[in-house]
Amino acid sequence: MGLNLSDFNRIFRILLAFNATSLLVITFLVQKGYALPYFFPDIKYLAELPNYLSYILYMVVPIIFTGLSLWLGKLLGKDEFKKGQVASIEHANNSFLPSYLGYFFVALSIGNWETLFFVYGVLFLFTYKSQALYFNPLFLLYGYDFYTIKTSAGASIFLISKEKYKTPDDVVIQRAFRINNYTFLERG
Repeated sequence: MGLNLSDFNRIFRILLAFNATSLLVITFLVQKGYALPYFFPDIKYLAELPNYLSYILYMVVPIIFTGLSLWLGKLLGKDEFKKGQVASIEHANNSFLPSYLGYFFVALSIGNWETLFFVYGVLFLFTYKSQALYFNPLFLLYGYDFYTIKTSAGASIFLISKEKYKTPDDVVIQRAFRINNYTFLERG
């Protein structure tokens, strides 16, 4: 009894939602000064390390999970974009970054663990259930860009790609991996 494509897609979307929202938790931990000795007080050598090493380690976790999700993307269902199917294309990196930065401001105002768990849970749930976008600025570290595409049939698509598209005619993709009906990943 193996994992079918629908189950895998659900797990993949959970991983993407975690990646997209995890920086909220990291911002909270750094703002509160919770370095590794806070979580592991019995490990004496951790107390000797500077806090910034803990914060770097915290950042490494979602970076690794983002890389894992990009690697696992090859197992998603495949689609293609043929010449003439794209009516318009718009670079979307800058349009989503301000709303994502809102997570940081929310994290800075969270005062305790209970509030963090509640806010993170709501944010995670909305990100997962939105079915629209999985904007994660950590994709930028891997060389990916974000595009909003309007197809000739009128559908609005969010494309995550390493390609540098400028015009609709540039968008010819033989294998685009379907995250959901509105979001596609093109692996370079």
